[in-house]
Amino acid sequence: MAFEVVAAQLARLSDALATSDHASVVSINLFVALLCACIVLGHLLEENRWLNESITALIIGLCTGVVILMTTKGKSSHVLVFSEDLFFIYLLPPIIFNAGFQVRKKQFFRNFMTITSFGAVGTMISFFTISLAAIAIFSKMNIGTLDVSDFLAIGAIFSATDSVCTLQVLNQDETPFLYSLVFGEGVVNDATSVVLFNALQNFDPNQIDAIVILKFLGNFCYLSVSSTFLGVFSGLLSAYIIKKLYIGRHSTDREVVLMMLMAYLSYMLAELLDLSGILTVFFCGIVMSHYTWHNVTESSRVTTKHAFATLSFIVETFLFLYVGMDALDIEKWKFASDSPGKSIGISSILLGLVLVGRAAFVFPLSFLSNLTKKTELEKISWRQQIVIWWAGLMRGAVSIALAYNKFTRSGHTQLHGNAIMITSTITVVLFSTMLFGILTKPLIRFLLPASSNGDPSEPSSPKSLHSPLLTSMLGSDMEAPLPIVRPSSLRMLITKPTHTIHYYWRKFDDALMRPMFGGRGFVPYSPGSPTDPNVIVA
Repeated sequence: MAFEVVAAQLARLSDALATSDHASVVSINLFVALLCACIVLGHLLEENRWLNESITALIIGLCTGVVILMTTKGKSSHVLVFSEDLFFIYLLPPIIFNAGFQVRKKQFFRNFMTITSFGAVGTMISFFTISLAAIAIFSKMNIGTLDVSDFLAIGAIFSATDSVCTLQVLNQDETPFLYSLVFGEGVVNDATSVVLFNALQNFDPNQIDAIVILKFLGNFCYLSVSSTFLGVFSGLLSAYIIKKLYIGRHSTDREVVLMMLMAYLSYMLAELLDLSGILTVFFCGIVMSHYTWHNVTESSRVTTKHAFATLSFIVETFLFLYVGMDALDIEKWKFASDSPGKSIGISSILLGLVLVGRAAFVFPLSFLSNLTKKTELEKISWRQQIVIWWAGLMRGAVSIALAYNKFTRSGHTQLHGNAIMITSTITVVLFSTMLFGILTKPLIRFLLPASSNGDPSEPSSPKSLHSPLLTSMLGSDMEAPLPIVRPSSLRMLITKPTHTIHYYWRKFDDALMRPMFGGRGFVPYSPGSPTDPNVIVA
């Protein structure tokens, strides 16, 4: 008898596992098919005036969600449950690492102070603007069991921008200055928002005094500096190992895999140490592109460039696709359905706060930045300021992941206030991405017509057969070095800090860093090494 009971239980367990496996296979098939559809349609709509791949993926996700809702008779709109752990551990690292690996380093560090002011200081201004307004407005609306800490989290959630749509329209060769500002600010903004959100988790708003605020700011600075240092250390370690061992002599595959694993290891170490994985893997990508990439064989260089870009592209498409499907999640809308007017009102208020919070720092900080510039070519024009403001109005997967982290548990919630905040976040993300994303191309074509797209202060990159393949991600390493006047006084350091710092960094890099860690022209020739002796730079 006991044997029959055990056999029956094992049979039920086997059926359940078989059903689960079948559901997983169906989900994977569906998502792979949808990804293929997104890629094909994105190619067909490449020259479209209104749509781009991000919006196409969102629309396909929404349509798929509607079909699933109809086939399940309103029970579900997606085949996977959104997991913030899945997002932060597996999906976000390839995107951020590729951003650092592909960045034009000369442009990025030439505008580093402006990028940092927009990405860090600007995010803090946006955070305080949205948080204070949310406390003042939402506390009177009887949303649910939300307190001050939840409203502060809302400020961090909606300070995270998503400038993918704008970057898909801007041309890095035609508008290098503007592209570097939008791109750099977007990465620093995401890192700052996540660091700020994590710092708020241990912040008690009921016990606010000067000491608590100083501790909060100190923790924020510690996370930023420590995360950056870990990323730089990981990149240098990978460069040193590959340079000394010449792994490419025996297998180029090992070189590529080692770069990928060490980049991912840096991210996971940051998460293990409660640091910012975004900052860590971003600076790891910058260091790897400056040192490690030059230590590998030519075939590994081509492979790594396209492998990182491909991973980032697939993950971004997957995220937009899933956001579109998850927007119709019946569970969360069910708990917020008893007050649809309030939900629409909250979404409208949040969207308005995003507009105001963005404007609160873009135009003032641009004005302050222009005061430090000596020539008109170095200043941020009024039209460029509008593009920068517009680029940060869209919200994306980072905002949704942070909202799920704060207001759900394992992707589910049954609290009225939490459900309203989740649905409002999804609404803002969809509305901002769809509306602002559709208007991005016409706006940029109006503000930056083709005749003036080029930045006269920056020469365009060469359009040769190999330049998109080998030079688009090297930044200063593959560009002709410009003559730098040695600073003769402290006054020059104050008036031209970026050029002065770059001059001393170049001397330090050539004298110590490149001979030790490798880099273009500094990899000694050895049988099987990636550098041919005929192209060694003295």
